[in-house]
Amino acid sequence: MQADKAKITRLLKTARGQLDGILKMVEEDRYCVDISNQLMATTSILKKTNAEIIRAHLEHCVKDAVATGNHAERIDEIAELLDKLTKS
Repeated sequence: MQADKAKITRLLKTARGQLDGILKMVEEDRYCVDISNQLMATTSILKKTNAEIIRAHLEHCVKDAVATGNHAERIDEIAELLDKLTKS
């Protein structure tokens, strides 16, 4: 992985902490809208993390593949990623 590992780790640990908090909220029968807000915040962090990883992939792996002439396989990977992103 070429992404900034410290940044990715920090974001994922934050999301994990939020998930732990959400589980506690559910166990305590907290207000639904409050739980939903926390879920959306966690989803946002995960999307940000995924975007960072994809950006790093494009900047490093795809760039290197194009430079070495191995671009067809990477283009297929990008197309597959785009398909997945548009389905979510």
